[in-house]
Amino acid sequence: MRVSVIGGGTVPAEIEAVAEEVGRSLADRGHTVVCGGLTGVMTGVCRGAQAAGGRTIGILPTDRVGDANEHVTDPIATGLGHARNALVVMNGEAAIAIDGGPGTLSEIGLALAYDRPVAGLDTHDVPGVAAVEDPQAAVDHVEAAVDLR
Repeated sequence: MRVSVIGGGTVPAEIEAVAEEVGRSLADRGHTVVCGGLTGVMTGVCRGAQAAGGRTIGILPTDRVGDANEHVTDPIATGLGHARNALVVMNGEAAIAIDGGPGTLSEIGLALAYDRPVAGLDTHDVPGVAAVEDPQAAVDHVEAAVDLR
């Protein structure tokens, strides 16, 4: 399945490492990562997925595919700015939120509005987001939630 991974573009190294572990776990289990394709959580999750041989789709806010981080296998340039957040969540069957600011909060809201299950790792406390303790639990949660549909 495709899983949207959402989170901050500017994060401390330890958060990027968490994202990398999420990406690796998703790819190890045969899932495709969908993200915003830029820096921070997006770079971490793509790096982890790529290291595990996985596919990564980066839905970019700019109109240049070259703006994608080096670990995005399939960049999609939109030129939409933050409006591309809807495309990020709509292209996953579930979402994992890691850290993040207002952009991540908008993606969480959109994911919930589009009835996507959301697992949260150290992110916004929002009704409907399942707070989980670690990357493995995040992947477990979205797999189980999608299987229950």
